[in-house]
Amino acid sequence: MGHGPNGRLQGGRGGGRLSDVKWSFRIARVLGIEVRLHLTFLMLLAFYAWKGWAASGQMAGALLGILLPGTIFGCVLLHEFGHVLMARHFGIRTRDVTLLPIGGVARLESTGETPRQELAIALAGPAVNLVIAAVAGVFVLVSRIPTTPIDPVTGAGSFATWLIASNLFLLGFNLIPAFPMDGGRVLRALLTMRRDRVWATRVAAGIGQALAIALALAGMLALHQPMLLFIALFVWMGASQEAEAVSTSAHLDGVPVRKAMMTEFRSVSPFDTLGDVSQLVLAGFQHDFPVVSADELVGLLLRDDLFPALRERGPDTVVGDVMRRSFAVATPDEPVERMLRRSQFEDGPSSIPVLEGGRLVGLVTAENVGEYVMLSAALTGRRR
Repeated sequence: MGHGPNGRLQGGRGGGRLSDVKWSFRIARVLGIEVRLHLTFLMLLAFYAWKGWAASGQMAGALLGILLPGTIFGCVLLHEFGHVLMARHFGIRTRDVTLLPIGGVARLESTGETPRQELAIALAGPAVNLVIAAVAGVFVLVSRIPTTPIDPVTGAGSFATWLIASNLFLLGFNLIPAFPMDGGRVLRALLTMRRDRVWATRVAAGIGQALAIALALAGMLALHQPMLLFIALFVWMGASQEAEAVSTSAHLDGVPVRKAMMTEFRSVSPFDTLGDVSQLVLAGFQHDFPVVSADELVGLLLRDDLFPALRERGPDTVVGDVMRRSFAVATPDEPVERMLRRSQFEDGPSSIPVLEGGRLVGLVTAENVGEYVMLSAALTGRRR
C-alpha cells in the first residue's frame, strides 16, 4: 500500500461531531471549500525526498521522491472533490477537505439523507480515480509511449502508466466493502435499502474490523510491514466510530429537543462578574451559562472563554465584556439531530439555549444529550 493514501468522508449525521482535524493549516480555497494540509504530510514528503536522494545520490532523485507521492495526493484531492460536488448536488454543504498522510478527509454536513444519496456520494470519489486512469490510459495508447511504470529511483519509465496503476489501486482500495472506506458506505447504502441503517452500519463496520485484524496479522506475521499495523489501527478506529455514531443517531431519531434539554439550570446577568460566575462553576452548576437581561437572552458565557478572561482580565470583569453575542439557539419541538448537525457543522458552542416564544426555557449540552442516549439505550435493552 506504500504510504496508503485513500479518500474518506466524514459526515455530521446524528451525534457525530465534525471535530477539527488538528495540526492542519489552510493551503488553498477551491470552489468555496477550504483545502487544508496536515503537518505530518510535510514530514512524509521529507521522508520520500530523503529516500529518493539516498537511493540515487542526486537532487533529481529527491525531487522525484516528492513528485510521485505528491501526484498521488493530488489524485486523492480530486477524489475528495468528487464527493464534495456530488454532495453539493444534493444540497449538502462541505466544511473543508484535509490531506493527511493516510489520505484525505472531506467533512460533509451529511453523508446523504437517503440510501440513494449516500450511494451516489460514496461512489463519486472512486469514479474520479477511474476517470483519471482512463484518461491516462487513452494517452498511453495514443502516444505509444513505453508501458513500464516509472521507477521511483532512476526515473525511467512511463509516468502515465504509473498514474494509471496508482489510480486503479486507489479505486480498488476505496471500494473495499468495509468502513471507513467508501466501499463501506456503498455497502451500507445498499443494505439500508433492504433493512434499517443501524443494522447495515453494524454489518459494514464488522467487516471493517475483520479487515483491520487481518491487516494487523499480515503486518506482524507474514509481511513484516509495520505500516500495515498503522493502517489496521486506522481502519479499526474508523469502523468503530461509524458504528457508535449511527447507534447514537438511532436513539435520537425523531426525538424533540424538549425531551433532551436541561430545564434546571442557572443563568447569569451581563453585569455579574467573572468572579461570581467562577463560584457557580465551583459549586457544581453547568459549565456554560446563558446570559439574561430583563427576561431576554442576550448572550452566552462559555467555560472556554471564562478561564482565559479570568487570567487575562481578572475576576472583576463583567460578563457582558466576555459573553458571546452570536450563537446557535434551538426550539423545544426541533429534532435533536437537526439541532446538533446545524451547530456542529458551523462549529458552534456545545451548549445551546432553547427558546420558546422568545423566552429561555432550556439548555442543551453535549453531556445531557449523551446521558439521554445512554438512558435510552438502557431502557431499550431492558425492554428487549
